[in-house]
Amino acid sequence: MRKTLFGLVVCFSFAGVAHAAPGAIRCGKLLDVRAGRMLSDQVVVFDDAGSITAVGPAASTKPPSGITAIDLSSATCLPGLIDVHTHITFDPSSAGYQGLGISAPREAVTGVKNARLTLRAGFTTIRNVGASSFTDVAVRDGINDGEIEGPRMLVSGPPLGITGGHCDNNLLPFEFHFKDQGVADGPWAARAKVREVIKYGADVIKICASGGVLSKGDQPGTPQYSFEEMQAIATEAHKLGRKVAAHAHGTQSIKDAIRAGIDSIEHSSLIDDEGIALAKEHGTYLDFDIYNDDYILQEGAKAGMLPESIEKEKKIGRLQRENFRHAWESGTKMAFATDAGVYPHGDNAKQFAKMVEWGMKPIDAIQAATISAADLLGWANKVGAIETGHYADIIAVNGDPLSNVRLLESVKFVMKGGTVVRNDLFAK
Repeated sequence: MRKTLFGLVVCFSFAGVAHAAPGAIRCGKLLDVRAGRMLSDQVVVFDDAGSITAVGPAASTKPPSGITAIDLSSATCLPGLIDVHTHITFDPSSAGYQGLGISAPREAVTGVKNARLTLRAGFTTIRNVGASSFTDVAVRDGINDGEIEGPRMLVSGPPLGITGGHCDNNLLPFEFHFKDQGVADGPWAARAKVREVIKYGADVIKICASGGVLSKGDQPGTPQYSFEEMQAIATEAHKLGRKVAAHAHGTQSIKDAIRAGIDSIEHSSLIDDEGIALAKEHGTYLDFDIYNDDYILQEGAKAGMLPESIEKEKKIGRLQRENFRHAWESGTKMAFATDAGVYPHGDNAKQFAKMVEWGMKPIDAIQAATISAADLLGWANKVGAIETGHYADIIAVNGDPLSNVRLLESVKFVMKGGTVVRNDLFAK
């Protein structure tokens, strides 16, 4: 069934998820994220596969015959945003002992809810780095099959870690004899676990190189996986065509992970000058989640986070932000990574203002969430820019995000693959 509304075509399938038709958008302003400049009065044309076929000035770029362009002449268009560190099947209430009562089917349902919130917030692509029982695989597949609404997803399934580490579950006493699904000790066991998670649908491998904030009984700065274990994981994953993301707060763990060939360092909180130099030398991405410190300290206790977790965050949060600024000023590669799920999904864009507060210009933060994130994901030719051959993943805001990056917290229009999933620009 088709309906026409404000000059745009919306198509409905029996699954309740729209599919693309050929179309065009006229943007009053369009941010060329690669060049870092704002263009005026641009037209974007896309085909029925949801891919961009032309981008250019309205005077010379015309929609195909019979197609009326969606009128965004009063708005600023940007590429769909990318968050490379999410937990789509988690909510803040999953932290601490409350999480023990959440079944895998319930976690998947939570993922369906959060996928919709994330997409409608303007994040058309995410990398999910950690979910129980491959619930993120189920959400990804439901989105890809047109059964539910959500962003494009790369997913890890259960994260890999040592016995008793950040990626284990340390809340239950000995008599339960419980280990989390990704626990693997030793290089060969870790290799086998890489093969297992790939077998069940992982696009990317997530590991825990150091302790963490929201886990029980460890410290963020303490090494967990050894260099030899991480090297084995990286070798096996790369052989099988997967990248590896390492949760690593600790100084030594960050350096060991980079030397082992890990592709991105998540959190990066206690990185030192040697770690920064190694990241630059190896081309390793550093992914700092510098917004959620605010949420953990203000709302974490009410959400059920452990008291020891709140104390750990008090010690590490500001250091992480200071090291973010130092690493950025030193010229490291960075992608936009928020740890969504620690705070409520849909608030991902709140990190932009923190990135600007701690050293970036608005265009730098936007590039981290577009072309840089796309490069890290290995999807640079498909997402992260409004360019010919890319998916028609386009968002719009009222105003200039290069002057006020917080406008990205109020996205008014979202298109994914040529299909409009949100349009509030005409709301009264």
